[in-house]
Amino acid sequence: MKKTILSIILSFVFCLNTFAAKPKLERIEPMFWWAEMHNPHLQLLVHGQDIALTQVSLSYPGVEIKGITQLDSKNYLFVDLNISKEAKPGFFDIVFKQKKRVVATYRYELKQRGANSAMRDGFNKSDALYLIMPDRFANGDTSNDNIDGMRENHNRKNSLGRHGGDIAGIEQHLDYIINQGYTAIWLNPVLENDMPEQSYHGYAVTDFYQIDRHYGSNEDYKDFAEKAKDQNIKLIMDMIFNHCGAFHWWMNDLPSKDWINNMPEGVDLTKIEYTDAAMEKMDKSAFTITTHRKTVIEDPHVAKSDHDHLVDGWFVPSMPDLNQKNPYVARYLIQNSIWWIEYAHLAGIRMDTYPYPDKEMMAQWNKEVLEAYPNFTIVGEEMFFDPAIVSYWEGKEPNRDGYTPYCPSMMDFPLQGALCQAFTEEEGWENGLMKIYLTLAKDFLYSDPFNLVTFPDNHDLSRYYSVMNKDLDLWKMGIATTLTTRGIPQIFYGTETLMEGFAHDGHGKMRADFPGGWKGDKVNAFTGEGLNKDQIEAQKYIRTILKWRKNCTPILEGKLKHYIPQDGIYLYSRYTDKENVIVILNKNREEKEIDPMKYQEVLKGYTKGKDIFTNQSISIQKTFKVRGKSALILELH
Repeated sequence: MKKTILSIILSFVFCLNTFAAKPKLERIEPMFWWAEMHNPHLQLLVHGQDIALTQVSLSYPGVEIKGITQLDSKNYLFVDLNISKEAKPGFFDIVFKQKKRVVATYRYELKQRGANSAMRDGFNKSDALYLIMPDRFANGDTSNDNIDGMRENHNRKNSLGRHGGDIAGIEQHLDYIINQGYTAIWLNPVLENDMPEQSYHGYAVTDFYQIDRHYGSNEDYKDFAEKAKDQNIKLIMDMIFNHCGAFHWWMNDLPSKDWINNMPEGVDLTKIEYTDAAMEKMDKSAFTITTHRKTVIEDPHVAKSDHDHLVDGWFVPSMPDLNQKNPYVARYLIQNSIWWIEYAHLAGIRMDTYPYPDKEMMAQWNKEVLEAYPNFTIVGEEMFFDPAIVSYWEGKEPNRDGYTPYCPSMMDFPLQGALCQAFTEEEGWENGLMKIYLTLAKDFLYSDPFNLVTFPDNHDLSRYYSVMNKDLDLWKMGIATTLTTRGIPQIFYGTETLMEGFAHDGHGKMRADFPGGWKGDKVNAFTGEGLNKDQIEAQKYIRTILKWRKNCTPILEGKLKHYIPQDGIYLYSRYTDKENVIVILNKNREEKEIDPMKYQEVLKGYTKGKDIFTNQSISIQKTFKVRGKSALILELH
């Protein structure tokens, strides 16, 4: 009898252990893929309790498992597939067995690609970009303001909280964006940011395959992209390879010890208070925070420790630094970007914190994306104001150190800095309008300076109207320069309504809600209700230039020729063999006469110029006048 009881107990314990050890499948990423992709290699990240204890198999014509890898955690597997050109769209089961017993099955889908998917157009010199922070533009669906299970919810009274803007709000106001003259929309990150505080900005991703539910669903994002495309509006996705959010789903169980650079020991990231006040008081000694000294990438004399401190340091304690030198991290990020391009029919990617990740991986990413989508556009963010540093990352030719970046475009921070200084400084040998001239004179450093993205401000910078000391005339001159010089112009939401705010005063005000995007707003910039005279004039000013720009060949395709600024006058020409546009900036308070003989190199052969704002014809065969503190844009005839 005792033996029987003991046998029963042992059998029961064995059953419990067997049950406890049964692997559990929790997720596979990417969740699905497409047939006939450029690269036949697909690496699946498989996650689940003890999933590495299983054997993986599948059976589908044209799909073959080429390798299965476990790193440090037994809760992950990386399954390498080869998907041949013969593989047809359809479904197949990925089977997970333990001791010949099926413990999990995942129904994987190879989708049919859209027609001409690989040859989609990127954004280019013919486009004008409208940058939107989704949480702050318009609340089109109040049902997603508060999401059960997410860490931060709606609090419009908090300038750094969630305000409720979403994809539905942007979609409902596509007509406004189109009417203003924009042809592309760049959204600040829309992927899940399930952080406890300040998650509105989107730069602390907690799930790379999920649209943040406060904005909508993956399907909502895809539908929005398709509706925008139907109205000839391109969509640009903001991505971050450098870091993720501290509450990313993998942070409590990393696939490998080196998945994150400089992971602090003994620190529970989920217990940290991430408010600005708490961060200021926090002892950060456990963290290796990046130096942000980005010149160490280009510096030929750099100490390796300084270099590594930049690229392997954490951006901030709430944003763990991803190790792109780990090939599984690299493959995960590259595939994720291609997945979103294919899924949402993207026209471009803006890559955040471009110099911080491993540069060899970034070059490989550019190559793979552009091989798969030859007309696609990638623009990198290097927030540095020296063209020598920014130009290092752009182009398909090797730098002097042998590094080839392959990145088609960069954000033109040097010109942005010049646009701020040019109209607020006194004129001088290297000051005032000379800042613009000297910046453009360094265009020889770039592979293609006409492919740079130009802008007066963005989500990280002080509002341009504030920088111009709320002087509408100076603001107009900077805007006109942005929209007519070489490059692809970008305008930040609210710039057209003279939104204010300095970066050094905190981001809450400069990222304020767009007026009219919320029910009950007293001012509605979409309809013009409640806007003051200057705001209405500013909206019209941008709208006039952008609508004219769409059909102006010299601006879209032409070269640039400029004259050294003198006495507060700067003249430049955008021209082709057959057409010519000149822009004259008069920074002086008083009206100035322009002597056409001084500018014969660009005026020769033309007799008149049409003012694009008034349609008035001006003779350029004799002296003509330019109003004080203004930009005169003339189509020459």
